[in-house]
Formats: sequence, structure tokens, C-alpha cells
Amino acid sequence: MTNAAALPGQPRGGVLSGPATPRAVNVLAPNPSAMTLDGTNTWIVSEPGSGLAVVVDPGPLDEAHLANVVDTVERSGARVALTLLTHGHPDHAEGATRFAELTGSKVRALDPALRLGDEGLAAGDVITTGGLEMRVVPTPGHTADSLCFHLPADRAVLTGDTILGRGTTVVAHPDGRLGDYLDSLRRLRSLTVDDGVHTVLPGHGPVLEDAQGAVEFYLAHRANRLAQVETAVENGYTTASEVVAHVYADVDRSLWPAAELSVRAQLDYLKEHGLI
Repeated sequence: MTNAAALPGQPRGGVLSGPATPRAVNVLAPNPSAMTLDGTNTWIVSEPGSGLAVVVDPGPLDEAHLANVVDTVERSGARVALTLLTHGHPDHAEGATRFAELTGSKVRALDPALRLGDEGLAAGDVITTGGLEMRVVPTPGHTADSLCFHLPADRAVLTGDTILGRGTTVVAHPDGRLGDYLDSLRRLRSLTVDDGVHTVLPGHGPVLEDAQGAVEFYLAHRANRLAQVETAVENGYTTASEVVAHVYADVDRSLWPAAELSVRAQLDYLKEHGLI
């Protein structure tokens, strides 16, 4: 048996759905896959005792799931006052419009195309709904519009797909860029060092109890993969598909199309820095 404490980020065991911190509750969407792990984590965030809740990433357009999120909020004695999106991928955002219809809430996102209402999201924004304090952290890289949300009172950060509860994420080329992603990981590392963040509330997979360990693992993983891709190119593997077959030979082939996106982002990064 693997010791969870020895795994990157110290993933929390047990059921994924339910309370994760004093302010955050997860409702797991029924969309498991190789890419979404156990499914999308839809986060309900509220100040204890408040009648107002914020929902982060309603998830796919699944009526039963959206109704379950609404019911979970209402059973706590609150109502959904605001919906936020970490980014626009369908497994996180497809259900947002329908969820807004069910709840009457506005939808705020970095991408204007995803918003419902006049307000977007930008670096430095602070969400204060119902007394809650949640700070917007720009973390492009997985996608150009990726955001994280810092929950200072719980010393936690909601990371969407920037950091997962298990495994590593995809740099979704061409929208996602590796240089941006590395900068975003360093920004998250500063939250762990300077702001005392220790809990990762990811968009997929279990809660992580060691945020700094998770970030360091991701940075090391990216550096290792980048070195492998650079070596592969030097050895004559010139196309993204050739590099994937060589570097990701030990990875399930069903994940190769996603790996190819990351490899394309890595190749762009190496070219931009004059390394290949």
C-alpha cells in the first residue's frame, strides 16, 4: 500500500465530496475520465454562518449535478449569490449558463465570453460576498484564462486545473504557454511561502495538504520533462508526435493526445529561448 503522506502534496484520503475546509465544500460532478480523474470538483465557498455562497466551477452541463449543487447550498441555509470560473474548459464551465438560470447568480470569469453580468475577474480582485474574502490570482499556462482563488482564512487556494489533486496537468497548446505556466507555479509557491497557504483545493482529484510540496513537485516535473524533450530533439525526434512516443512511452496511450499539447508548448518554449 502507498503511503499518501509520501505522495506529492500529501493528498487527503476518503470521499472527495463534502466539506474540505471551514469555508469550502466540494460537490463532485459525475464526469470521470482519464483527463478529469474522478470528475470535476465544484466548490461551494462561504463564510461560516453566512446566508450567501459562492460557487466555483459549476462543471459540465449535467442537470442532476447542477441541482445537487443548488440543493447542497440550500441545505446549509444559504443561497448562491455568485458563480466564478477558474477557466473556460467545458468540464468546468459548460454548466455555468444553466446554473445561473437555476440560481439567478452572475457569472464572473477572466474571459468576457464566459461572463454573465457586467463584472469580470482580474488580478488583485477580492471577492467579498457574504463576508467572504477570496482573492483572485492570475495563473495562465494551462489555458490563457486560468485563474486561482486564494482563501486566506482557510490558508487554502482553489487551483482549477493549474494544480491537480493527482498527477500533473496539461499545458493546453496553443492557448496554454509553458513560460506562463512556470511563472504561475512560482506565483503559487510565493503564496505558500509568504502567505502561509498549505491546502490545495483542486479542480480534479483529492485535496492536497502540502501546497508547497505540490508546487515544488510540479516545478521539478516540468523541468525534467523539458530536459527530456530537449534531449529527444537533439537525438533526432523532431515532431511533437515523435517526441511524445519517445518521452511518454511509459504513459497510457490514451493520454498521448493531451501529452502532445504539452510537448508542443515545450517545443515552443525551447525555441523561444534558443535552446533548440
